[in-house]
Amino acid sequence: MEWPHLVVDKTAHPCPYLPDRMAVLPMRLPLLPLDAEQFDRCLAAGDRRQGILLYRPQCPNCTACEPIRLDVQTFAPDRTQRRVLRVGQARLTMRLGRPVVDAERVALYNLHKHARGLDHGEGTVTAADYAGFLAETCVDTFELSYWDGERLVGVAIVDRAAHSLSAVYCCYDPRVAGVSIGVFSVMTQVELCKAWGLRWLYLGFYVAGCRAMRYKGRYGPHQRLVDGRWATRPRAVAA
Repeated sequence: MEWPHLVVDKTAHPCPYLPDRMAVLPMRLPLLPLDAEQFDRCLAAGDRRQGILLYRPQCPNCTACEPIRLDVQTFAPDRTQRRVLRVGQARLTMRLGRPVVDAERVALYNLHKHARGLDHGEGTVTAADYAGFLAETCVDTFELSYWDGERLVGVAIVDRAAHSLSAVYCCYDPRVAGVSIGVFSVMTQVELCKAWGLRWLYLGFYVAGCRAMRYKGRYGPHQRLVDGRWATRPRAVAA
């Protein structure tokens, strides 16, 4: 690494994506805040942010996690993605600001995790947990909140680098009908990249064997980091 850091945790733990596997995600603590160019290089190398830490998988005998990104210059949304963007723009209000930690957002996060079976036995997340995971940061981070009238229905936490946005996490009320908030959030971030002159939108990891992560392949064409090189892949067909 070209920036000073400490490795604070590299213990193996059960993989959150694939059953019966162990994951090793060395968590690295930058000793100084990363500037936009440094963070761009981290993203291009496959890093993700969790709170004030950066990590990338280093799992023995497993390379299932493939960092995935969109080149907004070549990305071509399909008919459904274009429709979701139109519907969301007509129905929802988007607010951009610094990450907020409050009871409303924490409740939304827990609702999303439990309703979609994503809690992995973690139990109910507290405001301190939410802040440590999403709001505390070592880079330039902002929040997109989505409102249906005065009702908060979605929150996306996004990191900004010199030439990129990184979609850190999106939670939403799964009971909202008529608009796919998760798809709308990705499309909104694509539009922000275009408006701000940014080239890349990083979507985290694509894991072919994990249903909760396969959806990312439906944005295309996209690039995935395989064997140290970014390779262009066509849009995946929905199963």
